[in-house]
Amino acid sequence: MDSNLYERDFYAWANEQAALLRAGKLDAADIAHIAEEIESMGKTEKRELVSRLTVLLLHLLKWRFQPDRRGASWEATITVQRDDLLDHLRDNPSLKSKLDEAVTDAYRKAAILAAGETGLPKPTFPDTCPWPFERLMDMDFWPDA
Repeated sequence: MDSNLYERDFYAWANEQAALLRAGKLDAADIAHIAEEIESMGKTEKRELVSRLTVLLLHLLKWRFQPDRRGASWEATITVQRDDLLDHLRDNPSLKSKLDEAVTDAYRKAAILAAGETGLPKPTFPDTCPWPFERLMDMDFWPDA
């Protein structure tokens, strides 16, 4: 096993490690880096949750605070983000325990983006998310002014 492969060629390292694990050669596997990569994958899944929630919340805020600019594009983005979030949570059900934290993090970002994209002053937007997660995910929910 090439001990520097992890730094030089991650793709080759990953394939080598997968082959070693499949062959049951745990003593030859790079366990420390494998563990690090698995932890990193978990963090990536949480970042994906926050990212999708940020996009959803941004568009819900724009929908709520710029009713004259509502259109099919915003509606499609909201619908697709809800659908993708459902898929993501179905694929990663343990992330449900992180929803409150994820909504808080996403809303903070969405409010900043909404102020920038709408030109409305930051205080226009509530300090905390005005909707619970279940409401955000309700396909019939469209916040009114």
